[in-house]
Amino acid sequence: MAKPNLQQVHDDLRELAYEAGHMMRAANPSTVTSGSKKNSVDLVTETDQAVERMVSKRLRSRYPDYDFLGEETYQPGMKLGTGPTFVVDPVDGTVNFVHGNPYVSISLALCVDKRPVVGIVYNPFTDMLYSAIKGRGSYLNGKTRLPLRPNPPPLTAGLCQALVAVEWGSDRSGNNWDVKLKTFRNLGEQGKGMVHSLRSLGSAALNFCAVAAGSFDIYWEAGCWVWDVAAGWLILEEAGGLVADSNPGGWSPTLDGRRYLAVRACEGGRGQKEIVKELWTLVEGRFDYDG
Repeated sequence: MAKPNLQQVHDDLRELAYEAGHMMRAANPSTVTSGSKKNSVDLVTETDQAVERMVSKRLRSRYPDYDFLGEETYQPGMKLGTGPTFVVDPVDGTVNFVHGNPYVSISLALCVDKRPVVGIVYNPFTDMLYSAIKGRGSYLNGKTRLPLRPNPPPLTAGLCQALVAVEWGSDRSGNNWDVKLKTFRNLGEQGKGMVHSLRSLGSAALNFCAVAAGSFDIYWEAGCWVWDVAAGWLILEEAGGLVADSNPGGWSPTLDGRRYLAVRACEGGRGQKEIVKELWTLVEGRFDYDG
């Protein structure tokens, strides 16, 4: 198989993102018309399914030898392989989508050897497109290099001066839910993390991009899937950010491991690892998500 032409893949994914965005803007979803998967907060709409069908058909036609892993066609047991694989979340932030909240995106990535090499995240409601090609940096709308501040400040002050993104997720009981709730409290409590604030905006892909841009300092997450993070992971790394495991001690998380701790760039990496270690001391328990 020929080596992927990353620029061509990037351009094709960008074109598909804009087309998907048109479909999303033209839709009129609601909590009444949406369906659910495993529970009442794990939503799916006709638009999720239609966008994935469109993207899958187009990519399979253009790249017949590549694999495809999408949220809406995923079946238990499917794994991210080592060959070229398109990883797609057609509507990331479906709960926002059905409520008319504009924090919604499509996430498109090409992965090789289980690592993202091209990533596109597009919010059609704000017309903000984040993109990256491995080794070539990451950009907002193809022109503005990320992070948005050319010399982002160090993170040496620690969590007490950090804006941290977290998400509730759709698992609302059991060990993983308990770990989240206890850790949220530890992050916010005076005398412990005392972060500037916690933000829960509803799209893992856009949260990764916000860390890449420098709008968030940290994003601590567990329970989402490879299609939620593949593109954003690359966009963050190409902006100088770092990805660790949301469970303490893990410096080499896997793309499909469902546990992520994203940290923004800073000059010379000053404070990145230190703030990860500080956050790990506040994680109460350990996540045990299955792939």
